[in-house]
Amino acid sequence: MNLLNLFGELKRRNVYKVTVAYIVVAWLGLQAASILLPTFEAPSWVMKALVVIIALGFVFAVIISWAFEMTPEGMKRTADISADAVRSFPYWSRRKFAAFIISVAMIAAGLFAYQFFRAPRLTTAFGATNKSIAVLPLLNESGDPKDEYFSDGLSEELIAALAQIRELKVIGRSSSFRFKERKEESKTIGEKLGVATLLEGTVRKQGDRVRIVAELINAADGIELWTRTFDRELKDIFAVQQEIAAAVASSLKTTLLGSEQGSSANPATKNTEAHNAYLQGHYYFQRRNLEDYRKAVSHYDEAIRLDPDYALACAERSEAWTMIGDLSGQGKTAWPKAREDAEKAVAIAPALAEAHAALGWVRCFVEWKFADGLSELKRAKELSPANPTANDLLARIVVYLGRPAEAEKQARQAAELDPLAFPAQNNLARALFFEGKFDEADAIARKAAEVHPAAASNRRFQVLIAVQRRDGETALREAQLEPDEAYRGFELALAHYVRGDRAAADAALADLIAKSRDIAAYQIAQVYAVRGEKEKAFEWLQISFDTHDTGMLGLLIDPLLHGVRDDPRYKNLLAKMAFPAAQ
Repeated sequence: MNLLNLFGELKRRNVYKVTVAYIVVAWLGLQAASILLPTFEAPSWVMKALVVIIALGFVFAVIISWAFEMTPEGMKRTADISADAVRSFPYWSRRKFAAFIISVAMIAAGLFAYQFFRAPRLTTAFGATNKSIAVLPLLNESGDPKDEYFSDGLSEELIAALAQIRELKVIGRSSSFRFKERKEESKTIGEKLGVATLLEGTVRKQGDRVRIVAELINAADGIELWTRTFDRELKDIFAVQQEIAAAVASSLKTTLLGSEQGSSANPATKNTEAHNAYLQGHYYFQRRNLEDYRKAVSHYDEAIRLDPDYALACAERSEAWTMIGDLSGQGKTAWPKAREDAEKAVAIAPALAEAHAALGWVRCFVEWKFADGLSELKRAKELSPANPTANDLLARIVVYLGRPAEAEKQARQAAELDPLAFPAQNNLARALFFEGKFDEADAIARKAAEVHPAAASNRRFQVLIAVQRRDGETALREAQLEPDEAYRGFELALAHYVRGDRAAADAALADLIAKSRDIAAYQIAQVYAVRGEKEKAFEWLQISFDTHDTGMLGLLIDPLLHGVRDDPRYKNLLAKMAFPAAQ
């Protein structure tokens, strides 16, 4: 068939008309989707999936138009119909076809005009919703480095205030503060944090007065959307953040905090020295290793000494104590302190999300009182749905209760709210690992390790994924990069075994038992289970249960224990843990 005959055949078979019609209708569909999907806050992958489906549909439409023809008797193969018969059919008359195309094009043009002329949504090229913001650290322009804590403190208060606003996505402090030096352009920061707007500003102290200049920036192009200057007496500084938050919320046309959403019961402090001590504690707390947890506690101690009713400091010190007890093997002394701090935080500030999250974490992670703990964690999320801590801690617990899909949803929300925070990324990797989504889990785990290279267990899921894949070389390479000694010993014992180096595996396991038996009983049981040594595995699982090792929280879903699940002793341990039934 030569080209002229081919083009003639394409025309005879209505391939041209179908192609044009399909493109116009597809354009109409995409225009409608671009309006409706953001309205329903659909995730970005929905639009991507729609584009792929339309593209595949185009191929099928062309194939069908070539091979088949619509006739008064129904669809028939074109090869079975004569050319004269095709021309006699009225279904694809030029006039009707033109009218159809013009009608659809007019509808699509109307949708396009609606998008073009309506109020700007402040959307960005990277898909961030207009209802999203990151508060970058306010710049200290006082000329005295000692005033740095003051500008940082106000930035922290702004983040906390804005996080209480319904429908507004606010990035957490640990991610926002990574851009304190402002080396990147606004577009780059917006892309990394997944937000459409940035709140920037400066703080200048002069005597007993302070001037704060706040600017709302469109992250996509750096254009200033709103600016305001606040001149206040220094004694009023702790009220200024509420005024700024209200002004920003008004400019974004969001709904302000309702009576049930706020943290009105003294979540912060009016003592600047106490707040400065809290900020220093928070800095070390975010580094996520045993030594820095202890440093964080010392600063929280100072903050609470200066202000005994500092609920937020009590809540974070509680979580720090839980991790100190877990990583050091000193749970008997650390965990009662965690419980006391969490209960105190809730008593001081019953509307503070972080307080209920801390108490829920203690109830689940430390006391294994899952129903009470889940109730507190859910209460934290009710109080502040966009709070990174509330979402993060809830995700950590839900995965252990045999609900990894729900945990993934929670973890994704936490990671979206604080995309550069190690706990959020690590817990997303955890949920994906337990779902068996190894490729994505591995990518997220590597991202978490890059964000916080010194965080304890930041190589664990890379190693566990490699173990599940029986990839000993990758497991060994990742294990050797683990910063925490106890976790490194555990990971090396697994890696050497999967590599087939029995002598090195035995030596690593013996070293793990000798150095870390008081804090890694559950991990020792995991190694024995992978090695197929069932009796030893149950011996160490029993030790883990008896010593209240927090690793037992993974008993229900741990794939490393697959080889022992049919044993009655495993089912007996599950009964003793009393996990709530999966919902």
